Amino acid sequence: MKLNELKPQAGSTKNRTRVGRGIGSGKGKTCGSGQKGQKSRSGVAIKGFEGGQMPLYQRLPKVGFRNTQFATKLAELTFVQLQYAIDEKKLDPKKVIDEDMLVAAGIIRRKLDGVKVLATGELTSKVSLKVTKISKGALEAVEKAGGKVELIERIVAPVKKRGEKAAAAKAAKK
Repeated sequence: MKLNELKPQAGSTKNRTRVGRGIGSGKGKTCGSGQKGQKSRSGVAIKGFEGGQMPLYQRLPKVGFRNTQFATKLAELTFVQLQYAIDEKKLDPKKVIDEDMLVAAGIIRRKLDGVKVLATGELTSKVSLKVTKISKGALEAVEKAGGKVELIERIVAPVKKRGEKAAAAKAAKK
């Protein structure tokens, strides 16, 4: 077999339809676009358009639940940032390093709902941390370096389901 003998499998390729080539081709004159109007012209995109009437997808109510309002936003602290701050003498490894010290030293911008320590990079200093969360790898690395970690417990008010308040009020009246 030679390169000039190669050809596609029978039926796998089709020639493109040449439109506007006479009445006998079946795609002459209007070229399959029908007659007149906006859709027969080029550059038309009116998928959800209903002639100016409010489209169905906009008339229907929004459904579903998005947890973004209640999501916990944590500031991230990596070992690279922590070790750099210790080397630059911005933090004292002998003291307990808490979230406010990290903000004051300029290592993190703000603590948001808390700080999570991630095991990105290496930690060579023995440190005592007081943070909201820490990854499993980071915890092992801190303990391996001879340090310790104290987790801050966030107290979150329980979410009451629909109708729970009314039921509680009725129970209190009885």
